[in-house]
Amino acid sequence: MLGIGAYRPQRLITNDQLCRVLDSSDEWIFERSGIHNRRWISGDETLRSMASAAADRAVTNSGIDRDKIDLLVLATSSWPSNVPHGAPIVAHDIGLNGIPAFDVAAGCGGFGYALGVAADAIRAGSATYAVVIGVETMSVGLDPTDRSTGFIFGDGAGAVVVGPTETNGISPVVSGSDGENAEAIKQNFDTVEYMARSVEYQDKDSSTDPVGRMVISMEGPRVFRWAAITLPKALTKLLTESGAGPEDIEVFVPHQANARINDLMKKNLGLRDDLPMANDIENTANTSAASIPLAIEEMLATGKAAGGQLALVLGFGAGLSYAGMVATLPPAPTITSFDGLGDGADAGPLPAHLAGIVD
Repeated sequence: MLGIGAYRPQRLITNDQLCRVLDSSDEWIFERSGIHNRRWISGDETLRSMASAAADRAVTNSGIDRDKIDLLVLATSSWPSNVPHGAPIVAHDIGLNGIPAFDVAAGCGGFGYALGVAADAIRAGSATYAVVIGVETMSVGLDPTDRSTGFIFGDGAGAVVVGPTETNGISPVVSGSDGENAEAIKQNFDTVEYMARSVEYQDKDSSTDPVGRMVISMEGPRVFRWAAITLPKALTKLLTESGAGPEDIEVFVPHQANARINDLMKKNLGLRDDLPMANDIENTANTSAASIPLAIEEMLATGKAAGGQLALVLGFGAGLSYAGMVATLPPAPTITSFDGLGDGADAGPLPAHLAGIVD
């Protein structure tokens, strides 16, 4: 990873603000998840604009000539259309029109899968330099009144530039899935069913017969049990496959889904107590495929980690699936997502379904 970039929405949503519509409290949310704040798109921010901004920053921070980049992989589960897919559009937006560009949809593990595809393409000679992006607008498919998901998710984008080096900086990806428990995280409607439902309800009064929104639901305890059993095995395999031992790891970057799960994984792996571990979840929440690059960028930008350190990385979630690797961190970014970042009070309105959370 030769450079990193990120974009964090301007609008900051605190737990106290969210609890205007969610039957909960800041203390309850933080105790169970480690989350105090999250950022949601507002005004003219979109998934496309965030992805393009993060990717452009990653290219600038890498110092690689733009005309040498010949692959773009976009990890997301919230691009607003199936056709066209997002990667070619983002490639065009950042001045790379014409290069191979495609999407990867693997939920919270998406960035790990995308990074593995890019690294393998470079090893095989199919690409020279690649941009890998993780981006989500989780707020778009969120029911803010749902106590199982309303407080968990945030929006954002992170990206890296991947290229050849003298020594291997990204280990083979270790990944897996559990389709038996896939519906622990799911949409409340499948897409075809929802389109038919919209047609059925078009002549009805929306005030008395609302069509309803397509939102994400999650069985938290079921996901927690899966994570507690599956992820320690995955992390152990990761270390074995990479040839690194716990004593070689200098930074731990787990997916920012739940601070309790992350603390448990760190303890079970036998990593030293003072080992730096990503905790971007506290102010960014769970941004799904954007989680890993955002967490890395935060650690580098704030000095919690340094470029060149060896990191243990694992993303996991919807699918249920996971993907991780041992990787050398890129240099600290010159352009960061924290430049001019405020509370977003003047950032513009939230999407209509989130109305009532801010004044």
